[in-house]
Amino acid sequence: MKIDKAEVIVTSPDRNFVTLKLTTDDGLTGLGDATLNGRELSVVAYLTEHIVPLLLGRDAHNIEDTWQFLYRSAYWRRGPVTMAAISAVDVALWDIKAKAAGMPLYQLLGGASRTGLLAYGHASGKSLNEVFDSVNSHLEQGFKAIRVQTGVPGLESIYGIASNKGLPGNEGVRYDHEPAQRGALPAEEDWDTRSYLRHVPTVFEAVRNEFGPELPLLHDGHHRMTPIQAAKLGKSLEPYDLFWLEDCTPAENQEALRLVRQHTTTPLAIGEIFNSIWDYQQIIREQLIDYVRSAVTHTGGITHLKKILEFAAQYQIKSGMHGPTDISPVGMAAAMHLGLAIHNFGIQEYMKHGDKTNAVFEQSYSWNNGMLHPGNKPGLGVELNVDEAGKYPYATAYLPYNRLADGTVHDW
Repeated sequence: MKIDKAEVIVTSPDRNFVTLKLTTDDGLTGLGDATLNGRELSVVAYLTEHIVPLLLGRDAHNIEDTWQFLYRSAYWRRGPVTMAAISAVDVALWDIKAKAAGMPLYQLLGGASRTGLLAYGHASGKSLNEVFDSVNSHLEQGFKAIRVQTGVPGLESIYGIASNKGLPGNEGVRYDHEPAQRGALPAEEDWDTRSYLRHVPTVFEAVRNEFGPELPLLHDGHHRMTPIQAAKLGKSLEPYDLFWLEDCTPAENQEALRLVRQHTTTPLAIGEIFNSIWDYQQIIREQLIDYVRSAVTHTGGITHLKKILEFAAQYQIKSGMHGPTDISPVGMAAAMHLGLAIHNFGIQEYMKHGDKTNAVFEQSYSWNNGMLHPGNKPGLGVELNVDEAGKYPYATAYLPYNRLADGTVHDW
């Protein structure tokens, strides 16, 4: 079964997506998500100019060999662009193999380890009333676990708040569903860590008092704290029993997590900007995290992320795969199949895509009573409507960035 055709499809229904479509000589097709938020065209070029010519004529069954070939033959290894491109190939090949077998993909990964996947949604607000309304809305949608992001007094616009105002031309777009705003330049936002550290614990105290002790609550620090600041926040949130504190400090400095661990028992989730097992080697071995946050889309596909999660399982570390709206329905389906099959599943991030996106990507996965399931169609269970995709050309969009009060650029 040879790869006969490889197409890189760029579409922008509710946001930009990059999809690789492989077709075999016997007519089977497979899809892979190659979307890298705010840097999509870099992956398009990598795929089109460097990978597609290498795929034609290759045996579509040889997934591991193809993965190793693309990773090792390039010489320049790792990095988000390379690994997103390899991921797209890997997932498309798994899609083809599962279709050839006549099975949903998770069956080829060992079968189901659970009946569904616990998912968390994104509640947010600039005020407590907004936060409460957002939590209630997510409960009404069936979510059984909820991430809470809050505005900070004195700061105009910060990460994760749905009611933030976007750049001109982005009216009507919910900010936390698409922070990469369309425009020629990125949005500039403000930040003050000390104000944030004072305010966040008061919000979680209020949320716990309002919604009780049983609801799993999560929070994303989004890389904005130093190690000692992260340790302080983790400790101050302990009374509110968080499911996890995510990206509390930039994890490129992996030793920093030792300091955080020394000061808090709040569970830590790290890894949405990681893209290989080498990024995780130290923090998994030293048990400095509790959840692996990588996306299938950015971490070399199912083949590579499964190896990371099997390594993590030795240390009782669970999955918490990245799943915002910049992971396309193809990438989300891949995460669901992997999550359903592995033993050490923890939770799945889930932000619902918009109507235009759902028309472009025809899906079979389901959402019921707080749980996701990838469905039982052969393959991933997602097909690309090429005619719909063609209605929405690429639109320039960038993620925001932060500046401190003195003008210093800061982590967003």
